[in-house]
Amino acid sequence: MEIGNRRYQNFREGIQACVPTMLGYLGIGFAAGVVEKGVGMSLLESLLVSMLVYAGSGQFIICGLLAIGAPTSSIIFTVFLVNLRHFLMSLSVTPYFRGNSLLSNIGLGTLLTDESYGVLTTALQEGRTVTSAWTHGLNVAAYLTWIVANLLGGLLGQFIPNPERFGLDFALTAMFLGLWLFQVELPLKKRTRQSLKVLGAVIVSLLVLMRLATGELAVIGATLIGCLVGTLTAEKAVTV
Repeated sequence: MEIGNRRYQNFREGIQACVPTMLGYLGIGFAAGVVEKGVGMSLLESLLVSMLVYAGSGQFIICGLLAIGAPTSSIIFTVFLVNLRHFLMSLSVTPYFRGNSLLSNIGLGTLLTDESYGVLTTALQEGRTVTSAWTHGLNVAAYLTWIVANLLGGLLGQFIPNPERFGLDFALTAMFLGLWLFQVELPLKKRTRQSLKVLGAVIVSLLVLMRLATGELAVIGATLIGCLVGTLTAEKAVTV
């Protein structure tokens, strides 16, 4: 059987595909929990943030803004802008799940992250037939791992008074760098050409926006432009 015909079908196979992401989430989620504890969050607050926000970048931003005493409205607006890319990610995979129920699609979109999106789109670009059950397994496994890792970080954070000393505040950046390097190492076919287009769009837009806005807004704008270019240049792989 050719690899392109292999079907990613059940929930258990989704969990298996999530194992590398789960291992990464244990580290980055632990770091987030430690940083949250460092800015004065209680264990319950850390739990609620990991469950309701469920975004590494968003949670680190929340901690940074709390540390400088930023107003609540500023925190909400900043996190919203940073995570607006999830709209584009969900939009790009919508055609593969059109036959699903509304409730199922809400679940898929709600728990979709950068990492699970990477696993999902890689499977689609390889020509695999992906089902909603498999994707739910992928998403739920990552979600539960993230919550557990945050709790562990919150529990042990009291013993790490200075997270920056151990580079824990850099954990999220390191994880995204690893994901990017993984994409670069893939075979030099359509997928890599698309990655280079996205990278070029991000670099150019970042250079332009840095002259027109603040650094924070430039990064957010370049991220959204990169997601948009990725969505527009993605070629349809296989219909579910």
